Amino acid sequence: MRAAVVQLNSNSDVGSNLERAEALVKAAAGDGAELIVLPEKWALLGPGDVIAREAEPLDGKIVTATRGWANDLGVHLCAGSVPEDPADGGKPYNTSVLIDPSGEITATYRKLHMFDVEVEGTVYRESEYERAGDDLVTATAGGLELGMTVCYDLRFPELFRILALRGATAFTVPAAFTAVTGRAHWELLLRARAVENAAFVIAAGQVGTSEPHYDSWGQSMIVDPWGRILAQLDDDGEGYACADLDLAELERVRESLPALANRRGDAYEWPVEAKA
Repeated sequence: MRAAVVQLNSNSDVGSNLERAEALVKAAAGDGAELIVLPEKWALLGPGDVIAREAEPLDGKIVTATRGWANDLGVHLCAGSVPEDPADGGKPYNTSVLIDPSGEITATYRKLHMFDVEVEGTVYRESEYERAGDDLVTATAGGLELGMTVCYDLRFPELFRILALRGATAFTVPAAFTAVTGRAHWELLLRARAVENAAFVIAAGQVGTSEPHYDSWGQSMIVDPWGRILAQLDDDGEGYACADLDLAELERVRESLPALANRRGDAYEWPVEAKA
């Protein structure tokens, strides 16, 4: 399967973001991509109150547009993450949507881990305007079983391990990693998650600055089960990158270094919860 990551410098102008995303999705499909992954908050990246105000149900204009692209192009499209307005009227979810080549939604994953951190004096409090999901999600896309994640989830290896044990052969990681943490950890964590689980990692990131204080790292990439970077964008702007995913190579890695099969589940005891 040929996969692609799309890198964007999104903002709070939904119309402009949709236009640029569509152009890059079409370009990636024209380059032979069968699975295309958009970044986190690709359609709307801005202050928390704006995201909360502009959130839509999954039958809104944002997801409807991506369903049309997938259908027209005949591709699997992971619509990164979008602000989903829930039926109960509460805080929106940060939701990743997987769409099949007929334009049907085949899976939705709501980001589990809220980015409530302080990085070099900049405070991020996603939970102030968004709510966390509760469910782990895998879904089929062509010859792949995708484990769906979003951005900060990358720092929680137990999530990726459980998805792998549930059959995931690739992980989608739409993200808006900060430039500070991205410079230090982005590539390191992506390659680690690939090697630990002998799986492909398809990571599409935001790049550049956006209101109110976003400075995103970019460096979108596709990593193979041996930890090799198959395709990568730099940090100087929007674009896409494609790579062919060799499913036979995945099987070779899992057979020659069967870490998943060699686990000792009977010997592990979950530790006491860490204190915040």
